[in-house]
Amino acid sequence: MTGLGRSGVEVTPLGFGAATLGNLYTPLDDEQAQDAVRAAWQRGIRYFDTAPHYGLGLSERRLGAALRQYDRAHYAVSTKVGRRLDPAEGTGDDLANGFAVPATHRRVWDFSADGVRRTLEASLARLGLDRVDVVYLHDPDDHAEQAFREGYPALEKLRAEGVVGAIGAGMNQTAMLTRFVRDTDVDVVLCAGRYTLLDHSAAAELLPAAAERGVSVVLGGVFNSGLLADPRPESTYNYSRAPHQLLVRALRMKAVAERHGITLRAAALAFAAAHPAVACVLPGPRSAFEVHDCADQFASPVPPGFWQELREAGLLPPEEGPS
Repeated sequence: MTGLGRSGVEVTPLGFGAATLGNLYTPLDDEQAQDAVRAAWQRGIRYFDTAPHYGLGLSERRLGAALRQYDRAHYAVSTKVGRRLDPAEGTGDDLANGFAVPATHRRVWDFSADGVRRTLEASLARLGLDRVDVVYLHDPDDHAEQAFREGYPALEKLRAEGVVGAIGAGMNQTAMLTRFVRDTDVDVVLCAGRYTLLDHSAAAELLPAAAERGVSVVLGGVFNSGLLADPRPESTYNYSRAPHQLLVRALRMKAVAERHGITLRAAALAFAAAHPAVACVLPGPRSAFEVHDCADQFASPVPPGFWQELREAGLLPPEEGPS
């Protein structure tokens, strides 16, 4: 277990990203969702991340139901604020937002102090919990002023009241996360897709700043939404069709991995976990099978020769990755 900043909240080095439990792209049934969480528990995973955004609350409901059988003292849960769910009339689905669920609610951007509290209260009700361990401001990219002026102070107050253990922000970019690290007293930031075998942008400022300030980093999207898990012409990179040059690069990395007797998935997980500022790597498995695969790959040692060959081939900068 690793502590998040100075908060006292502890997480396992491998976590469970529960966007998939909200029917990300394609439906799961309740039993499949339960099986995935059960498999995670069997493999020693004790940190679970969700959000109202994921399936319009479905992820939170399913995660809460699946965790109910376990001792609350033995796991950590994070959720997010900034997108309030308001009931919506009419029919249709939420696939435009990436989730195969009925459009029963609409998302309303709200980083106000009142919005933060209302959103968290609704999340606790869906989860069936009286507290969560971590709360992130979720994707405040276009709402920076309100997030820093109202949302962040609201989280500070909730932390001071003991309602949550740790606070932070979760985004797909590094610049604003670096600002949170430098200008606030966050415990942790969740950075998705910006420190991977194919994208090292978090290494420029975010990770050094976090290490200097004692702020923990949780890394999501370490497979860049699929390309580093299974590079093929139809693979996605950051949720869109992978550009040809990145597909070629990923395939070259896969060939190097196979020469060293490992998978590209194992290398992607090892790369992300190796940075000293990183507390947890957060893949998003869809099934018990994928959970077991992630755990197996995470536990697989990556030989030093693999990193050396990547650098010699110009596939990894000399200063990045394990030695």
